[in-house]
Amino acid sequence: MWQKATAVALLAFAVGYFYHSNPDLPEQVLQYLPFPHAPTQREPSLEHVISTAWEALITVPAQQWGRVAVGVNACVDVVVSGIGLLQALAEDPGPGHDHEVLHSKKDLKEAFIHYMERGSAAERFFTDKEVFQRIAQAAAEYPGAQLYVGGNAALIGQKLATYPQLMVLLCGPVGPKLHEMLDEQIIVPPESLQETDEFHLILEYKAGEQWGAARAPQANRFIFSHDVSNGEMSTLETFVASLDEFEPDLVVLSGLHMMEGQGRQMWERRLKEAVAAISDVRNAVPVHLELASMTDKDYMNSIMQEQVMPIVASIGLNEQELLFLSQAGAGPHAELSSWGGIPEVGRVSDILLWVLERHGRSDPESEADLTRIHFHTLAYHVLATVDGHWANQVAAVAAGARVASIQACGLQKIDASKVALRAPLEFHSSHSEPREKLFINPAKPVTIWNRGNVTFHLAPVLVCKQPLRTVGLGDAISAEGLIYSELRPSRPSL
Repeated sequence: MWQKATAVALLAFAVGYFYHSNPDLPEQVLQYLPFPHAPTQREPSLEHVISTAWEALITVPAQQWGRVAVGVNACVDVVVSGIGLLQALAEDPGPGHDHEVLHSKKDLKEAFIHYMERGSAAERFFTDKEVFQRIAQAAAEYPGAQLYVGGNAALIGQKLATYPQLMVLLCGPVGPKLHEMLDEQIIVPPESLQETDEFHLILEYKAGEQWGAARAPQANRFIFSHDVSNGEMSTLETFVASLDEFEPDLVVLSGLHMMEGQGRQMWERRLKEAVAAISDVRNAVPVHLELASMTDKDYMNSIMQEQVMPIVASIGLNEQELLFLSQAGAGPHAELSSWGGIPEVGRVSDILLWVLERHGRSDPESEADLTRIHFHTLAYHVLATVDGHWANQVAAVAAGARVASIQACGLQKIDASKVALRAPLEFHSSHSEPREKLFINPAKPVTIWNRGNVTFHLAPVLVCKQPLRTVGLGDAISAEGLIYSELRPSRPSL
């Protein structure tokens, strides 16, 4: 017995000596040793440091918006488990395949699997009204199905309405169910009200969820609908006509992506009419354009070049939309078929700069109005602005990152134990030379760099480990970024 006791004592002495000379010894080792020791003081996590630092960075702008008009897509979202619904529709797992437009349940299954395997968001138009209605009925009756306010414009309006100092006008096809769900602070023109609601089906999947051979690398969703009212932007003229009386400080436009599934002849006509309508308001107030998933390169080129993008002051988009925009316009890194994980910051920076140089006002002699792009992806956000046009962008990009964490987790404020930092702590300002090596400082978690007269602000996102809902995150991010943004009064053409 005495030999065993001596051995334990020697072991305790040795480890004790090692502990005092090396205090990083794991606590789980020390707890099994037969001697008392002082508890170690844990350093705060990077997530805690970043979330605390955001509170100091996110300050309201000197000049705030008072009245914001939002249009023109609105609907009711039916949110269900994607795999669960497809199984309820008697679909079996199989290989994924992308479809620009959905014509059948088989197309739906293949497109869903294609994007689930990539963990990417996507939105598609379903052409067969009767089949869509049967799927919608099955979705509404599926256990756990939930109904929410849907459509980019309505979601942005809902987020803006959480700020009591803002008056919000929402114009879109608003049916009785949607009207009932909207915040009381939102003003809906009588001309926007319609007898029936438009429904969009949101097929969600969780990180690690598997169906057959397909496995989701992260949580996301696949959206589809048979939505003619939003597809034709039928309330656009009503929206523009409402602006004279409402007199907004800011106009937020969304829904252009809905026209893509209506056919080239229709979208060419409506896009020209949309440009004419937007041109009537752009000299009075800045216009923010919220983009969404598209697949027709000709349509995207029409939006970029001679049509919409040059006449708006700001745009918001995610990683799929940014890459597709570059692919459609033969821009930087257009050879990539997909990002293949977290988008490289240098490549994102290259494309953002290209958009502002080619379609924006980075050249002071340009007649374009585009001076701001708010890019968001799961792990980080970037705000790129032409110098001299926007202020308070550090607060704006941080506020967008903060709301992504809060809303995904369904909390009122960030809980550092429920989020994870996935942004790269080191990155480059460009994918090619010359490029600058940059870092994220958790204590000051907005990294800033310049390329010519364009300034970039990057904020890491604290990604929710177990997200409750992914739909509408991009709209909340853009809305929050706009709330904290300030347009400089010296803008030349606005």
